[in-house]
Amino acid sequence: MSETTGTVPKSAVARPATSRLHLPLSLSAREALAAYLFLTPFMVFFLIFVVRAVITAVNMSFYDWQILRPGQLYVGLDNYVELFNDYVWWIAVKNTIVFTALTVFGTTVVALAAAVAVTQPIRGQSVFRVILYMPTLLSVGVVGLIWVWLLSTQFGIINYLLSFLGIRPINWLGDEALVIPALSLTTIWWGFGFPMLIFIAGIQSIPDQLYEAARIDGANGWQLFWYITLPLLRPTILFVTVTGVISHFQVFGQPFIMTGGGPGRGSYTVIYYLFEIAWRAFRMGYGSAVAVSLAVIIAIFTAIQFRLIGRRVEY
Repeated sequence: MSETTGTVPKSAVARPATSRLHLPLSLSAREALAAYLFLTPFMVFFLIFVVRAVITAVNMSFYDWQILRPGQLYVGLDNYVELFNDYVWWIAVKNTIVFTALTVFGTTVVALAAAVAVTQPIRGQSVFRVILYMPTLLSVGVVGLIWVWLLSTQFGIINYLLSFLGIRPINWLGDEALVIPALSLTTIWWGFGFPMLIFIAGIQSIPDQLYEAARIDGANGWQLFWYITLPLLRPTILFVTVTGVISHFQVFGQPFIMTGGGPGRGSYTVIYYLFEIAWRAFRMGYGSAVAVSLAVIIAIFTAIQFRLIGRRVEY
């Protein structure tokens, strides 16, 4: 029998299991990682060109900022005090609110009516959708020139058609009481195509079983729309109106091209006033105060919309 040496064979020594430093990610973690990677370019762009710009604008609003002056003079809240005492500012705010209210309401009604019409089982449905959407593809310059011609008191088609009703030519763009409604009409015609597509998607997402059950109970077309379609489109209406308010509060191209802010200051809007202050008078600090105040106004109106029509709908 061999002599026992007391040593343990190397093969018998238990080796610690090597820990894996790179554990496989779960499916949800991989999806989240992919989402963040796709979002990274946009977030970088957003941080540099939006967040940084907002912070800079807020900072500039506390200075008497002149482009050609090497040093900027800190004035605190003086720009805001001057702004709130400026009657031209309040004219611009009033015009902008009226324009936005008319345009958002009109665009929502026209877009919803068009969406309901083109979702009916009719021939040429796709053709009608394309025709109704086409004005959205035009630039603001083209739209402005078209409607200056349509609204002309001398050779405009609208006044020509009204003449058959015995109505004398109306100076749509030269009357302070009519210029904002005229600009609103122009914008509704130009911009209802995209909200129409949103409403079409919303209508098509409503289950057909709801309509079938209502028809069995004897509901007519108007009752189907009022008690099923409209309530279930509340989230869509909220989206359309909120984005419309944010967009139309920043209106500039239509009054700039069609009226030049006139007659008088009848079509002066906040962004037009900002353009005059910042890029013609070169008062960048005061212009920044105008921009910040407009952002606050938009935030207030957006909060009101969420309060009024933001109730969640589930089905």
